[in-house]
Amino acid sequence: MPLALIPWFELPSLSLGPFTIQSFGVLSALGILAAVKLAARGAGETGRNPQVILDFAVVGVLTGVLAGHFVHLFFYHPEELEDPWRILKFWEGLSSMGGLLGGVLAAAFYFRRKKIRFHDYGDAFALGVAPGWGIARVGCFTVHDHPGIHSDFFLAVRFPDGGRHDLGLYEAIVLLSLAAVLWVLHRRGILRGRLLGLLAVVYGLARFLLDFLRARDVAYADARYLGLTPAQYAVIVLVAYGAWQLSRRPGPASEAGRFAAGAGR
Repeated sequence: MPLALIPWFELPSLSLGPFTIQSFGVLSALGILAAVKLAARGAGETGRNPQVILDFAVVGVLTGVLAGHFVHLFFYHPEELEDPWRILKFWEGLSSMGGLLGGVLAAAFYFRRKKIRFHDYGDAFALGVAPGWGIARVGCFTVHDHPGIHSDFFLAVRFPDGGRHDLGLYEAIVLLSLAAVLWVLHRRGILRGRLLGLLAVVYGLARFLLDFLRARDVAYADARYLGLTPAQYAVIVLVAYGAWQLSRRPGPASEAGRFAAGAGR
């Protein structure tokens, strides 16, 4: 097998007592910060109140981390439950799709309680989530925690046992490219009110296909159910939501969701 173009690399980590700081954690944190900042900016540019995004961010991130950890344990690697204390170690093992699920549940609760129409902030979330998630996936690439099947593809990574697809890299490329497209569409006023649907459909289809490249011949392989990963089942729902959202006619913004007339002046 020819050598992969991208050489294998390992970035140093920092140990602080029971915690280990890796590039994945640092880039994930930066991704969250970027997502919140860009979503708030997008809210302001679409006539919504950026403070709604900032207030929701705390609830959304905390719920996303907890849900991501639980999905990792109960669906991706249930064998880890042999040590029940793993449930409390929320910083060890996170599923991005679980995090998304947590964020969706948090948003459903938060926006309903605040009597704000979530749809009014859909574009803002799309403009923040895509680049933020893309940055976090770069973190996945730096620790190579999503190995794929053996390949000599020019973007494959030269893992210790040979060239393999690195799904962290591929998803980062998809998400950051999508982020650029979404911001261009936003600037030009195209698909206004439907950007979140577009993100859901395109990312969902890409993720469904990419997961077929995930390795099964490694020690820490993801669980499969009827041949599909948990994420593949999740993105079926995601694509369905996106298709429904794209088919909707944009309605008038709710008064609760509008940016107060003098707030941005």
